[in-house]
Amino acid sequence: SFSCTQCGVSFTQSTSLISHQRIHTGEKPYSCGQCGKSFLKSRDLTVHQRIHTGEKPYSCTQCGKSFVQSGQLKLHQRTHTGEKPYSCGQCEKSFGQSGHLTVHQRTHIGEKSYSCTQCGKSFVQSCQLKLHQRTHTGEKPYSCCQCGKSFAESGNLTRHQQVHTGEKPFHCSDCGKRFSTSQNLKMHQKTHTGEKAYSCDQCVKRYFDKRSLIKHQKIHE
Repeated sequence: SFSCTQCGVSFTQSTSLISHQRIHTGEKPYSCGQCGKSFLKSRDLTVHQRIHTGEKPYSCTQCGKSFVQSGQLKLHQRTHTGEKPYSCGQCEKSFGQSGHLTVHQRTHIGEKSYSCTQCGKSFVQSCQLKLHQRTHTGEKPYSCCQCGKSFAESGNLTRHQQVHTGEKPFHCSDCGKRFSTSQNLKMHQKTHTGEKAYSCDQCVKRYFDKRSLIKHQKIHE
C-alpha cells in the first residue's frame, strides 16, 4: 500500500496517494482555459467546464430536466419520489439533502458560522457567504455561452439560458400553462386560488406578487 507521510492515510494505488497529497500541498494542477479557476482533480475540472459549455449530460427520465452532475440528478429525482431520508432529531422535519438538514439544524441553535470580513454580515451557510462576497467584489463567474452575459449565481445563469432555449419546464396543473421558472408558476397559480398575499400598508389594495405591490406603492410617495 501507499501511505501519506503527513497524515498516515493509506491507498492501494500510487495515483490516489498523489491526488491526496495535494490536500496538504494546496496544489491545483488542473486549470480552466476559459476562466483560470484551478482544481485538485481532473474530473472536478471536467464538471466545472460544463458551466461554460452548458453541457448537462444527466437527464431525468420523468420530466426531462438535465443536470451537470449525476449527484444533482439523484437529488432532483427525490422531488418525484418524495424521498426525504434526512430527519431532524429535534423536530422530526425531513429533507431530501443532508446539507439542507445541516442548515435547518442551525435554526434550532441560531448559529451563523460564516461572517463577511468586509461588512460583518453573518450567514448560516458558507455558500451564502460566498455569494454575498460577490456583492463586494463584483465577481460574476457564470457566463452564458450564447450571448456572453455573466451572473454571480449559477441558478441565475440557468434561468437566463431559458431565454435562448425557450424552455418552460414548470407547468400549471389547473390550466396547463407553462413557465420558465418555479417562481413565475407560483405567481400564476395565485390567479386560480385568488390568493393576494401582498397588501399595501397605506391602503386596502392587495396583489398577487411583490413586484405589483412595489409598483402600486409608488403612488403613495
